[in-house]
Amino acid sequence: MNFWETFYRNKLALTGSGIVLLLFFVSVFAPLIAPYDPGQIDLKNVLLPPSLDHWFGTDQLGRDVLSRMIWGARISLKVGFVATGVAIIIGTLLGAVAGYYGGWLDAGIMRFVDIMLCFPTFFLILAVIAFLEPSIWNIMIIIGLTGWMGVTRLVRADFISLRERDFVKAAKVIGAGDLRIIFIHILPNAMASILVAATLGIAGAILTESALSFLGIGVQPPTPSWGNILTAGKDNIDIAWWLSLYPGLAILITVVGYNLLGEGIRDSLDPRLKK
Repeated sequence: MNFWETFYRNKLALTGSGIVLLLFFVSVFAPLIAPYDPGQIDLKNVLLPPSLDHWFGTDQLGRDVLSRMIWGARISLKVGFVATGVAIIIGTLLGAVAGYYGGWLDAGIMRFVDIMLCFPTFFLILAVIAFLEPSIWNIMIIIGLTGWMGVTRLVRADFISLRERDFVKAAKVIGAGDLRIIFIHILPNAMASILVAATLGIAGAILTESALSFLGIGVQPPTPSWGNILTAGKDNIDIAWWLSLYPGLAILITVVGYNLLGEGIRDSLDPRLKK
């Protein structure tokens, strides 16, 4: 049974794929889908409950919550992909070097990984942001720079296993250099683990950005973000429940969707689960 057949049989994986595709669609076509300008202030319609005019209600400045959430999906997608991309690049390079060469390089890299894992990631991000301007690009880079350790371990384990295979020994016999062996022969065979790690990493990055924005040190207003919409909900929880409910559900569904997709890919690529 090949990958696609196994994947199509996994209903949870298909559900996750649907959620991810919907998020892509909303992000790409946000200017066309959003019923209002997300930054349009209307002090005459402050904290209106959900209605036919404003499906998700309005916030404390009279801005349409649905429109802000649709545009906020773009922020989530951008953060997820850029931050995870940074983490994947760093983790893959370090894991490949450690797994292929072994010896003191392997020991040094893995001890550095252990040191990084000793620090609570979220508080490390908070400490770094305290010294930098809380812009969207700084947030993405910092999340990426603090999220590569798991990828390094996965790639290292794959390289340790693959470097002893016959096709690698054959490549060495014909005179292939280390870089060619690493990037042409071994890395493509380790892409399954990297793909799963990337999918799950996107969910983690979106969750981290939302938490930072909720605390007021992530994406800064007036740029819409699910996290800073939640902040407005916290300040008006007694009279505007919709400001907390809808962005909270959006974060939950998005993270669950990416997790389901990642686990579906992993199950489909795992030969032990194929019949």
